Amino acid sequence: MRIRTLNDYTTAYRQSVENPENFWSNVAERFLWQKKWDKVLEWDFHDYKAEWFKGAKFNITENCLDRHLLNKADQVAIIWEPNDPSENEVELTYRQLHEKVCEFSNVLKSKGVQKGDRVCLYMPMVPELAIAMLACARVGAIHSIVFAGFSSSALADRINDAQAKVVITSDGNYRGNKNIPVKDVVDEALENCTSITSCIVLKRTEAKVTMQEGRDCWWHDEVSKAEKTCQAEVMDSEDPLFILYTSGSTGKPKGVVHHGGGYMVYSQYSFSNVFQYEEGDVYWCTADIGWITGHSYIVYGPLLAGATTVMFEGVPTFPDAGRFWEIVDKYKVNTFYTAPTAIRALQAKGLEFVNKYDLSSLRVLGTVGEPINEEAWDWYHEHIGKRRCPIVDTWWQTETGGIMISPLAGVTPTKPTYATLPLPGVQPVLLDQDGNELEGNNVQGNLCIKFPWPSMIRTTYGDHERCKQVYFSTYAGYYFTGDGCRRDEDGYYRILGRVDDVINVSGHRIGTAEVEDAINMNESVIESAVVGYPHEIKGQGIYAFVICDENSGKDNDTMLKEIIATVSRVIGPIAKPDKVLMVSGLPKTRSGKIMRRILRKIAEGATDQLGDTSTLIDPTVVEEIKEKAGV
Repeated sequence: MRIRTLNDYTTAYRQSVENPENFWSNVAERFLWQKKWDKVLEWDFHDYKAEWFKGAKFNITENCLDRHLLNKADQVAIIWEPNDPSENEVELTYRQLHEKVCEFSNVLKSKGVQKGDRVCLYMPMVPELAIAMLACARVGAIHSIVFAGFSSSALADRINDAQAKVVITSDGNYRGNKNIPVKDVVDEALENCTSITSCIVLKRTEAKVTMQEGRDCWWHDEVSKAEKTCQAEVMDSEDPLFILYTSGSTGKPKGVVHHGGGYMVYSQYSFSNVFQYEEGDVYWCTADIGWITGHSYIVYGPLLAGATTVMFEGVPTFPDAGRFWEIVDKYKVNTFYTAPTAIRALQAKGLEFVNKYDLSSLRVLGTVGEPINEEAWDWYHEHIGKRRCPIVDTWWQTETGGIMISPLAGVTPTKPTYATLPLPGVQPVLLDQDGNELEGNNVQGNLCIKFPWPSMIRTTYGDHERCKQVYFSTYAGYYFTGDGCRRDEDGYYRILGRVDDVINVSGHRIGTAEVEDAINMNESVIESAVVGYPHEIKGQGIYAFVICDENSGKDNDTMLKEIIATVSRVIGPIAKPDKVLMVSGLPKTRSGKIMRRILRKIAEGATDQLGDTSTLIDPTVVEEIKEKAGV
């Protein structure tokens, strides 16, 4: 069910709210089911459960692969671009991908993997990662992909929580100019894991590794012995498809569980409509498959739609800051989906790395992972999209499984920094601290969802009570996103960041994203992060960590005055930062998110409570910030 106009959207949204079961039933009819559902939806947000397409039988890989063999067998499914541009790319057609998935499905079976078993994937961004992921789904195993940058202890925690039976990894990973010994990390993790019976190792870097007899085997040896056909396991719509761990500020990581039927329906529906995918388009999401963005919008969503999806192994600045734009030019990419962090980083490198490439193939741009500030939005729109490509600023979460609030490319009028309107089937509400719904527009509150959508979290693995407590207990009868949000005069939604990233200054609620947006308007500012900290007078004060252009010619005092003046002008004196610290970098996860939890602890002087920093891109940044902050 494709939306082509704003009128189409209005009609679809109304239908999805007035009769959601009928709406999603019509969407689901377009998929390949071995048995149709007995009931579209059964749910309860108080004693949480949500079941979609109850009684339906299917396999998601038959929808990603088999059904496309009739008319798209020779179309390219995956384009793989390696880390080093001098290495040859790989293109897999739907026929080739289907064969490789079947082949590896048989490898998994040979290792004793059965329906319901958990398989951990800790791999580089290579085609084999997507192949292994789909092979798990084909045999009915539950894949748990762990980003191959997490520490051995973080990996062990995730393996142990899921009680994974098999781990799939590589000898090493290439990342920019680094060669990362991934198998060594796995070996160290497995010293503390008892559930793993097999470790399958892909040769990627030819690094010398230790292979434990009876447990470890080479990918290429195993596939050479495997049959190239494999019947897909019949799955129930409510069987688990995957576990994806997401870190909380405290406690062990939460194993977010997504089930197959509803996730399948929503990931294709959202992909096709948000990006306005057209037959023949080349689509590129720059995320890592180790995150939900990669699950839904590199692998499942695009392949369910029969699209050509690009996988990129490297980083945006290797061998130089033009790498993204070189790839867009090389493959004539039509849709480009990346993180605001990457946009800001490339913006700081200058236009010389942009202007040498032909970006005329681009039709749609997207952002994901955090709200995008207006300066970065404008730069992206003008210099990458050449003022002709709509930007879809997407809001969603690991727990939601798919995009929830976003413009539909070329359909929804956009507004910088606004995620705009909910997708059909998504019913957002803003609640005050007492749980009352805030009616009308020009209101600000806590973003909740009051009705189920097909790809929503089903449970946290092994601990359903935790799922209920984290997501459904703050406001009875609602899914609580944890984000603050404003709905403006047009009914557009602007995400203000996590509720604990909304600062209460003298009774005024100020979104950190707003303050950061204002600070970033200064042409000498590259990036900023704002947190709250205890203030004797105001309750909370505003602490800004700012990266400045070293070539601006301005000293710290000048920058400080400019930043305070800009924030006062853009938001008001109440939002002036109480402290501004000039830093050379910010603590970021490998997915590009700023770890504001760490900055809050530094701002509070609680440096003994920073927690694990090993998963940051550059943990040494934390030490530098602590030293400059004098804590």
